[in-house]
Amino acid sequence: MNTPVPNPRIRRSVASLEAYVPGEQPKVKGLIKLNTNENPYPPSPRVAEALRDVVAADLRLYPDPTCLALRTRLGELHGVDPAQIFVGNGSDEVLRLATRAFTQEHGQAAMFDPSYSLYPVLCAAEEVRMAKVPLADDFSWRNPLPELPPDTSLFFLTNPNAPTGVLYPRPAIEAFAAAFPGTLLIDEAYADFTDTPSDYAAFAAAAPNVLDCHTFSKSWSLAGLRCGYAIGSPDLVGALYQLKDSYNLDRVAQTLALAALSDVDWMRANAARIRTTRTRVAAELLRRGFAVTPSQSNFLFVRPPAPATAAGLFARLREKNILVRHFPASPRTAPFLRVSIGTDEQMDLFLQALAED
Repeated sequence: MNTPVPNPRIRRSVASLEAYVPGEQPKVKGLIKLNTNENPYPPSPRVAEALRDVVAADLRLYPDPTCLALRTRLGELHGVDPAQIFVGNGSDEVLRLATRAFTQEHGQAAMFDPSYSLYPVLCAAEEVRMAKVPLADDFSWRNPLPELPPDTSLFFLTNPNAPTGVLYPRPAIEAFAAAFPGTLLIDEAYADFTDTPSDYAAFAAAAPNVLDCHTFSKSWSLAGLRCGYAIGSPDLVGALYQLKDSYNLDRVAQTLALAALSDVDWMRANAARIRTTRTRVAAELLRRGFAVTPSQSNFLFVRPPAPATAAGLFARLREKNILVRHFPASPRTAPFLRVSIGTDEQMDLFLQALAED
């Protein structure tokens, strides 16, 4: 078999990259999508009102390059100085810029295993090495510091973790941050779904080496908007500003995100509904013999009871127009399925499909 000849016009790190694979987004009537951790409930009605009020003629003008109004409101929400907030085109932009800003050329980053599979892709694109620290068998916290390569300058920490949903203890995270000489990026994409408040914004604002990352995609029901933000010291946030696109968040996104932030109660009510459904479905799956990882996110990480397998159950659910997520590439995740929490009706159909299997 002939080996493909690399195109010399393409950067080698890009040509050899194993790209991140998002969850499927098929357009199938009657599909139950429990595979991408989207919020099953719509955003606040104030978002729709703001969208109706968008003036088309204003789109000829560039947006505010610093997202000042949005940062001001986020500062009020988190109790931090707006000057210590960076707003990006989804939290993925924040992660990409952080990878570039806080690692050296051919440097070293690290993460837990398993965790968000985008992190290694971002590092590979920047020609940065990635060390993976295996989590305990139950996916609970372990101090990564003794296992980090000595030149590690960036550690990605998703909390609650994805794909497991496990929430790590705050004292352990703060102790690690104090001992770690590099930058700790705390990715709080799912923090609003925890049973007790989990917000590292004030901690990050006061620490010299912590960046706290958030997104509007999950709890705010705005995955289609692409808006995320980070909170940290002036030095860390300033580094992101040095690298960002001139106008990285468009006028409409800034307007709609601001509208969502005007109705925090709506978001919190939706998050509470999802927590209630998560508890009910987890209990039912346990009753049916599934291994269910304790989750503080808007999804469950579950292992089917023998003789069923995750791969087989994934395929059979797909045949019934129910999509969940399977990560077969890693032996740590292959036995499990990640199931996003949908509406009660959707989860009842999911449970019914399992009973029919």
